[in-house]
Amino acid sequence: MGSGAARGTAGEGGWNMIDVSNKGNTLRYARAEGVLRAGRATLQRVREGTVPKGDVPTTARAAGIAAAKRASDWIVFCHPIPLDWIEVQFQVAETELRVAAEARTVWRTGVEMEALAAVSAALLNAYDMLKPLDRDLTISDIRVVDKQGGQSQFRETFVPPLKTAVLIISSANLAGKREDHASHAIRECLAEQPVQLDVWEVLPGDELAVRQRLVQLVERQNCELVLTSGGTGFGPSDITPEATAAVMEKEVPGVIQMQRRFSLERTPHSMFFRGIAGILKQSLIVNLPGSSQGAREALQALFPGILQVLAQLRRARQVDSEQIP
Repeated sequence: MGSGAARGTAGEGGWNMIDVSNKGNTLRYARAEGVLRAGRATLQRVREGTVPKGDVPTTARAAGIAAAKRASDWIVFCHPIPLDWIEVQFQVAETELRVAAEARTVWRTGVEMEALAAVSAALLNAYDMLKPLDRDLTISDIRVVDKQGGQSQFRETFVPPLKTAVLIISSANLAGKREDHASHAIRECLAEQPVQLDVWEVLPGDELAVRQRLVQLVERQNCELVLTSGGTGFGPSDITPEATAAVMEKEVPGVIQMQRRFSLERTPHSMFFRGIAGILKQSLIVNLPGSSQGAREALQALFPGILQVLAQLRRARQVDSEQIP
Protein backbone atom coordinates (compact mmCIF):
# COMPACT_ATOMS: atom_id res chain seq x y z
CA MET A 1 0.00 0.00 0.00
CA GLY A 2 1.09 3.56 -0.45
CA SER A 3 2.21 3.99 3.12
CA GLY A 4 5.41 5.88 2.32
CA ALA A 5 6.17 9.55 2.78
CA ALA A 6 4.98 10.68 -0.63
CA ARG A 7 2.17 13.20 -0.57
CA GLY A 8 -1.46 12.56 -1.45
CA THR A 9 -3.69 15.11 -3.13
CA ALA A 10 -7.10 16.37 -2.10
CA GLY A 11 -9.73 15.92 -4.78
CA GLU A 12 -13.35 17.05 -4.86
CA GLY A 13 -14.53 14.00 -2.95
CA GLY A 14 -11.67 13.85 -0.45
CA TRP A 15 -8.13 12.54 -0.45
CA ASN A 16 -6.73 10.61 -3.37
CA MET A 17 -4.17 7.84 -3.64
CA ILE A 18 -0.66 8.81 -2.54
CA ASP A 19 1.67 9.52 -5.45
CA VAL A 20 4.70 7.21 -5.29
CA SER A 21 5.98 7.88 -8.80
CA ASN A 22 8.91 9.87 -7.38
CA LYS A 23 10.17 6.92 -5.35
CA GLY A 24 12.58 4.20 -6.42
CA ASN A 25 12.13 0.46 -6.03
CA THR A 26 13.52 -1.16 -2.87
CA LEU A 27 13.11 -4.55 -1.24
CA ARG A 28 10.02 -4.47 1.01
CA TYR A 29 8.90 -6.99 3.62
CA ALA A 30 6.02 -7.22 6.09
CA ARG A 31 4.70 -9.77 8.56
CA ALA A 32 1.20 -9.67 10.03
CA GLU A 33 -0.53 -11.88 12.57
CA GLY A 34 -4.03 -12.52 13.85
CA VAL A 35 -5.99 -14.87 16.10
CA LEU A 36 -9.25 -16.79 15.91
CA ARG A 37 -10.45 -17.98 19.33
CA ALA A 38 -12.64 -21.08 19.53
CA GLY A 39 -13.55 -23.90 21.88
CA ARG A 40 -11.18 -26.77 22.56
CA ALA A 41 -13.45 -29.29 20.86
CA THR A 42 -13.67 -27.14 17.74
CA LEU A 43 -9.91 -26.78 17.39
CA GLN A 44 -9.41 -30.46 18.10
CA ARG A 45 -11.50 -31.19 15.02
CA VAL A 46 -9.30 -28.78 13.05
CA ARG A 47 -6.24 -30.76 14.12
CA GLU A 48 -7.94 -34.05 13.28
CA GLY A 49 -9.18 -32.80 9.91
CA THR A 50 -12.81 -33.68 10.68
CA VAL A 51 -14.45 -30.29 10.09
CA PRO A 52 -17.49 -30.87 7.79
CA LYS A 53 -16.51 -28.09 5.40
CA GLY A 54 -13.06 -29.57 4.86
CA ASP A 55 -9.42 -28.89 5.64
CA VAL A 56 -9.41 -25.53 7.44
CA PRO A 57 -5.67 -24.63 7.19
CA THR A 58 -5.43 -25.55 3.51
CA THR A 59 -8.55 -23.63 2.53
CA ALA A 60 -7.74 -20.60 4.67
CA ARG A 61 -4.16 -20.49 3.42
CA ALA A 62 -5.33 -20.44 -0.19
CA ALA A 63 -7.81 -17.68 0.66
CA GLY A 64 -5.10 -15.65 2.37
CA ILE A 65 -2.74 -15.87 -0.60
CA ALA A 66 -5.53 -14.90 -3.00
CA ALA A 67 -6.53 -11.95 -0.83
CA ALA A 68 -2.97 -10.65 -0.63
CA LYS A 69 -2.76 -10.60 -4.43
CA ARG A 70 -6.07 -8.72 -4.65
CA ALA A 71 -5.65 -6.32 -1.73
CA SER A 72 -5.87 -3.24 -3.92
CA ASP A 73 -9.27 -4.36 -5.26
CA TRP A 74 -11.01 -3.63 -1.98
CA ILE A 75 -8.67 -1.36 -0.01
CA VAL A 76 -9.41 2.01 -1.61
CA PHE A 77 -6.01 3.71 -1.43
CA CYS A 78 -3.90 0.57 -1.72
CA HIS A 79 -1.59 0.54 -4.76
CA PRO A 80 -1.60 -2.51 -7.03
CA ILE A 81 1.88 -3.95 -6.63
CA PRO A 82 3.86 -6.87 -8.11
CA LEU A 83 3.77 -9.20 -5.13
CA ASP A 84 6.92 -11.35 -5.27
CA TRP A 85 6.17 -13.68 -2.37
CA ILE A 86 3.43 -14.41 0.13
CA GLU A 87 3.36 -17.13 2.77
CA VAL A 88 0.52 -17.92 5.19
CA GLN A 89 1.20 -20.08 8.26
CA PHE A 90 -1.06 -21.61 10.90
CA GLN A 91 -0.59 -22.65 14.49
CA VAL A 92 -3.44 -24.51 16.19
CA ALA A 93 -3.32 -24.18 19.98
CA GLU A 94 -5.79 -25.33 22.64
CA THR A 95 -8.19 -22.40 22.26
CA GLU A 96 -6.64 -20.35 19.46
CA LEU A 97 -5.96 -20.60 15.77
CA ARG A 98 -3.04 -18.26 15.07
CA VAL A 99 -2.38 -17.04 11.54
CA ALA A 100 0.77 -15.33 10.31
CA ALA A 101 1.39 -13.96 6.83
CA GLU A 102 4.65 -12.73 5.31
CA ALA A 103 4.91 -10.75 2.08
CA ARG A 104 7.83 -9.47 0.03
CA THR A 105 8.20 -7.28 -3.05
CA VAL A 106 10.71 -5.07 -4.83
CA TRP A 107 8.62 -1.97 -5.39
CA ARG A 108 8.02 1.67 -4.52
CA THR A 109 5.66 1.06 -1.63
CA GLY A 110 5.28 -1.36 1.25
CA VAL A 111 3.45 -4.68 1.58
CA GLU A 112 1.93 -4.41 5.06
CA MET A 113 -1.60 -4.13 3.65
CA GLU A 114 -1.08 -7.28 1.60
CA ALA A 115 0.11 -9.14 4.69
CA LEU A 116 -2.87 -7.85 6.69
CA ALA A 117 -5.23 -8.82 3.87
CA ALA A 118 -3.81 -12.35 3.87
CA VAL A 119 -4.29 -12.74 7.64
CA SER A 120 -7.79 -11.27 7.54
CA ALA A 121 -8.96 -13.46 4.67
CA ALA A 122 -7.48 -16.60 6.22
CA LEU A 123 -9.18 -15.90 9.53
CA LEU A 124 -12.52 -15.10 7.88
CA ASN A 125 -12.45 -18.32 5.90
CA ALA A 126 -11.55 -20.29 9.01
CA TYR A 127 -14.42 -18.56 10.82
CA ASP A 128 -16.84 -19.48 8.02
CA MET A 129 -15.76 -23.11 8.10
CA LEU A 130 -16.01 -23.40 11.88
CA LYS A 131 -19.14 -21.39 12.62
CA PRO A 132 -21.49 -24.42 12.24
CA LEU A 133 -19.52 -26.05 15.08
CA ASP A 134 -18.99 -23.11 17.41
CA ARG A 135 -21.15 -20.05 18.13
CA ASP A 136 -18.51 -18.32 20.24
CA LEU A 137 -15.83 -17.72 17.63
CA THR A 138 -13.98 -14.41 17.83
CA ILE A 139 -11.33 -12.82 15.61
CA SER A 140 -8.87 -10.40 17.18
CA ASP A 141 -5.33 -9.04 17.38
CA ILE A 142 -4.82 -8.54 13.65
CA ARG A 143 -1.71 -6.40 13.39
CA VAL A 144 1.58 -5.81 11.61
CA VAL A 145 4.44 -7.19 13.70
CA ASP A 146 7.35 -6.46 11.37
CA LYS A 147 7.94 -4.11 8.47
CA GLN A 148 11.21 -3.62 6.61
CA GLY A 149 12.46 -1.83 3.54
CA GLY A 150 11.77 1.48 1.90
CA GLN A 151 13.77 4.66 1.86
CA SER A 152 13.70 5.11 5.63
CA GLN A 153 16.16 2.26 6.17
CA PHE A 154 18.81 4.09 4.12
CA ARG A 155 18.65 7.37 6.01
CA GLU A 156 21.62 8.59 8.03
CA THR A 157 21.87 11.15 10.81
CA PHE A 158 24.33 14.00 10.39
CA VAL A 159 25.29 16.35 13.22
CA PRO A 160 26.08 18.93 12.01
CA PRO A 161 24.29 18.70 8.65
CA LEU A 162 26.31 18.02 5.52
CA LYS A 163 28.07 21.15 4.30
CA THR A 164 26.83 21.42 0.73
CA ALA A 165 27.55 23.58 -2.32
CA VAL A 166 25.53 23.92 -5.53
CA LEU A 167 27.05 25.25 -8.73
CA ILE A 168 24.78 26.19 -11.63
CA ILE A 169 26.97 25.89 -14.74
CA SER A 170 25.44 28.09 -17.43
CA SER A 171 26.85 31.02 -19.35
CA ALA A 172 23.33 31.86 -20.56
CA ASN A 173 21.94 31.99 -17.02
CA LEU A 174 24.84 34.13 -15.85
CA ALA A 175 24.24 36.60 -18.67
CA GLY A 176 20.51 36.70 -17.94
CA LYS A 177 19.65 35.24 -21.35
CA ARG A 178 17.91 32.16 -19.95
CA GLU A 179 15.81 31.56 -16.87
CA ASP A 180 17.25 29.13 -14.33
CA HIS A 181 14.59 26.44 -14.05
CA ALA A 182 16.60 23.87 -12.09
CA SER A 183 17.34 25.95 -8.98
CA HIS A 184 13.86 25.72 -7.48
CA ALA A 185 13.75 21.94 -7.97
CA ILE A 186 17.18 21.51 -6.37
CA ARG A 187 16.35 23.70 -3.38
CA GLU A 188 13.05 21.91 -2.88
CA CYS A 189 14.68 18.45 -2.92
CA LEU A 190 17.58 19.44 -0.66
CA ALA A 191 15.19 21.00 1.88
CA GLU A 192 14.09 17.47 2.80
CA GLN A 193 17.64 16.18 3.33
CA PRO A 194 20.18 16.55 6.18
CA VAL A 195 22.22 19.17 4.33
CA GLN A 196 23.31 22.71 5.06
CA LEU A 197 23.38 24.72 1.86
CA ASP A 198 26.42 26.97 2.37
CA VAL A 199 27.27 27.87 -1.23
CA TRP A 200 25.03 28.62 -4.21
CA GLU A 201 26.72 30.07 -7.28
CA VAL A 202 26.24 30.47 -11.01
CA LEU A 203 29.37 29.93 -13.11
CA PRO A 204 30.03 30.26 -16.83
CA GLY A 205 30.72 27.22 -18.97
CA ASP A 206 34.47 27.67 -18.65
CA GLU A 207 36.32 24.46 -17.83
CA LEU A 208 39.22 26.07 -16.00
CA ALA A 209 36.92 28.23 -13.87
CA VAL A 210 34.77 25.25 -12.93
CA ARG A 211 37.80 23.12 -12.10
CA GLN A 212 39.27 25.80 -9.87
CA ARG A 213 36.00 26.40 -8.05
CA LEU A 214 35.44 22.71 -7.38
CA VAL A 215 38.87 22.44 -5.78
CA GLN A 216 38.29 25.58 -3.70
CA LEU A 217 34.94 24.33 -2.41
CA VAL A 218 36.50 21.07 -1.25
CA GLU A 219 39.95 22.13 -0.06
CA ARG A 220 39.30 25.63 1.28
CA GLN A 221 35.62 25.68 2.21
CA ASN A 222 35.41 22.04 3.35
CA CYS A 223 32.19 21.25 1.50
CA GLU A 224 31.28 17.60 1.92
CA LEU A 225 28.84 17.46 -1.00
CA VAL A 226 29.21 19.50 -4.18
CA LEU A 227 26.40 19.38 -6.72
CA THR A 228 26.67 20.86 -10.19
CA SER A 229 23.68 21.47 -12.45
CA GLY A 230 24.00 22.05 -16.19
CA GLY A 231 26.83 21.88 -18.65
CA THR A 232 26.34 18.17 -19.35
CA GLY A 233 25.02 18.39 -22.90
CA PHE A 234 26.80 18.56 -26.28
CA GLY A 235 27.33 22.28 -26.78
CA PRO A 236 30.73 24.01 -26.78
CA SER A 237 30.18 25.32 -23.23
CA ASP A 238 29.00 21.96 -21.86
CA ILE A 239 32.21 21.18 -20.00
CA THR A 240 31.01 20.12 -16.54
CA PRO A 241 31.88 16.40 -16.86
CA GLU A 242 35.33 17.24 -18.21
CA ALA A 243 35.99 19.73 -15.42
CA THR A 244 34.81 17.24 -12.80
CA ALA A 245 36.89 14.41 -14.22
CA ALA A 246 39.99 16.61 -14.15
CA VAL A 247 39.84 17.18 -10.38
CA MET A 248 38.33 14.03 -8.91
CA GLU A 249 40.53 11.30 -7.47
CA LYS A 250 38.09 8.39 -7.65
CA GLU A 251 35.06 7.92 -9.87
CA VAL A 252 31.76 6.67 -8.38
CA PRO A 253 29.98 5.36 -11.49
CA GLY A 254 27.04 3.85 -9.59
CA VAL A 255 25.78 7.31 -8.65
CA ILE A 256 25.26 8.29 -12.27
CA GLN A 257 24.00 4.84 -13.20
CA MET A 258 21.30 5.22 -10.55
CA GLN A 259 20.36 8.66 -11.84
CA ARG A 260 20.15 7.49 -15.43
CA ARG A 261 18.17 4.35 -14.66
CA PHE A 262 15.65 6.27 -12.58
CA SER A 263 15.22 8.97 -15.21
CA LEU A 264 15.06 6.55 -18.16
CA GLU A 265 11.88 5.11 -16.65
CA ARG A 266 10.36 8.57 -17.00
CA THR A 267 11.91 10.15 -20.10
CA PRO A 268 14.13 8.87 -22.93
CA HIS A 269 16.03 12.17 -22.95
CA SER A 270 18.12 11.04 -19.97
CA MET A 271 20.15 8.83 -22.32
CA PHE A 272 21.97 12.00 -23.39
CA PHE A 273 23.09 12.96 -19.88
CA ARG A 274 26.92 12.94 -19.74
CA GLY A 275 27.37 13.71 -16.05
CA ILE A 276 29.83 11.92 -13.76
CA ALA A 277 30.40 11.65 -10.01
CA GLY A 278 33.56 11.23 -8.00
CA ILE A 279 35.54 11.76 -4.82
CA LEU A 280 37.96 14.59 -4.13
CA LYS A 281 39.67 14.55 -0.71
CA GLN A 282 36.78 12.84 1.15
CA SER A 283 34.16 15.00 -0.57
CA LEU A 284 31.62 13.86 -3.13
CA ILE A 285 31.06 15.78 -6.37
CA VAL A 286 27.95 14.91 -8.39
CA ASN A 287 26.84 16.31 -11.75
CA LEU A 288 23.10 16.91 -12.16
CA PRO A 289 21.19 17.71 -15.35
CA GLY A 290 20.42 21.35 -16.04
CA SER A 291 16.65 20.99 -16.48
CA SER A 292 14.28 21.20 -13.53
CA GLN A 293 12.78 17.77 -14.25
CA GLY A 294 16.19 16.17 -14.75
CA ALA A 295 17.66 17.70 -11.59
CA ARG A 296 14.64 16.71 -9.52
CA GLU A 297 14.64 13.13 -10.79
CA ALA A 298 18.38 12.83 -10.21
CA LEU A 299 18.06 13.90 -6.58
CA GLN A 300 15.03 11.69 -6.04
CA ALA A 301 17.08 8.77 -7.31
CA LEU A 302 20.13 9.56 -5.16
CA PHE A 303 18.57 10.32 -1.79
CA PRO A 304 18.57 8.81 0.73
CA GLY A 305 20.89 6.06 -0.58
CA ILE A 306 23.72 8.50 -1.28
CA LEU A 307 23.81 9.42 2.41
CA GLN A 308 25.64 6.19 3.18
CA VAL A 309 28.74 7.14 1.21
CA LEU A 310 28.61 10.66 2.62
CA ALA A 311 28.59 9.21 6.13
CA GLN A 312 31.60 7.06 5.24
CA LEU A 313 33.43 10.07 3.84
CA ARG A 314 32.72 12.10 6.97
CA ARG A 315 34.12 9.34 9.16
CA ALA A 316 37.22 9.13 6.95
CA ARG A 317 37.63 12.91 7.15
CA GLN A 318 37.46 12.74 10.95
CA VAL A 319 40.11 10.00 11.05
CA ASP A 320 42.36 12.06 8.79
CA SER A 321 41.99 15.14 11.01
CA GLU A 322 42.84 13.13 14.13
CA GLN A 323 46.04 11.87 12.51
CA ILE A 324 47.28 15.36 11.67
CA PRO A 325 49.78 16.37 14.40
